Amino acid sequence: MIAFDAMMQEMSVTKAAEKLRIGQSAMSHNLSTLRMLLADELFVRVGQKMQPTAKARALAGPVRAALSQAQNALHATDSFDPATASRVFRLGVTGEMEMILLPVLLSHVQKNAPGLKLLSRQVTAETVDAMIAGGEVDLAIGCKSQLQSGAFSEILFQSEVACCFNPDLVGMTGPLSRKQYLGSRHAVLSQTENVAGCVGVALQAVGIDLDVVMAAPDFMPLLAAARNTPVIATVPCRIASQYAPLFGLSCCPMPIDIDFPPVTMNWAVWSDKDVGLVWLREQIRTVIRLIDPAHEMEAAE
Repeated sequence: MIAFDAMMQEMSVTKAAEKLRIGQSAMSHNLSTLRMLLADELFVRVGQKMQPTAKARALAGPVRAALSQAQNALHATDSFDPATASRVFRLGVTGEMEMILLPVLLSHVQKNAPGLKLLSRQVTAETVDAMIAGGEVDLAIGCKSQLQSGAFSEILFQSEVACCFNPDLVGMTGPLSRKQYLGSRHAVLSQTENVAGCVGVALQAVGIDLDVVMAAPDFMPLLAAARNTPVIATVPCRIASQYAPLFGLSCCPMPIDIDFPPVTMNWAVWSDKDVGLVWLREQIRTVIRLIDPAHEMEAAE
């Protein structure tokens, strides 16, 4: 499995052998054994490069996950002292969590565990499974309605959205009515090729078409657009309460009830007992409780 994983990363017998600090002949022997055991070529030469077969691509994630699990087991300890620990935690976060969780979490961690570091990776609902299974992140935090087997999931809070707009440009003040909201043009979050975004798709499910004129993968462009254009940016409440005032925008609750997937914390089964990650998960729960949920918002001029 180690030889296979090295080949998947390097796509070269020579480079894989160097990575494993073994001779090229030994690496070739490992590859021959793999081909015989799995009844597949696994890696074929196309021009000057090696390419993985379909079977090799299918095995790559599970093999990487198994090796990560074995590595965690070998390095696991029964004690963890945050005051003296030195470790890098890899967090997969969505755009919302990147903006509202990470700054507060870093401050909290630095006060209690100055030797710890946070490495942030952006994830989406489509990429989170593979990143957890592949050991790319220790924890993933964001919207995910259903996680694949091999991972744990815990709800942190229910998603709620708010409307952010420039009252001078849209000619309205909050709170907005359903008619005002649906009669306006909109800027929404979208991490796919669908311009309707998650808000528009949720409304389409109940038979409502939103006039979306801009979709972006992050929230800052939406708020900037609302500052300069007569559009309504529909963003999570916590984003609205913290960042909309920086753009001089008014905020109010969305006048239509929609059920969005909750924000969850997800981690691999094999890291469930990792004492360092057990500690980190508790710190995240604490920080989430400290962040203003912004259930009630007043319009900000």
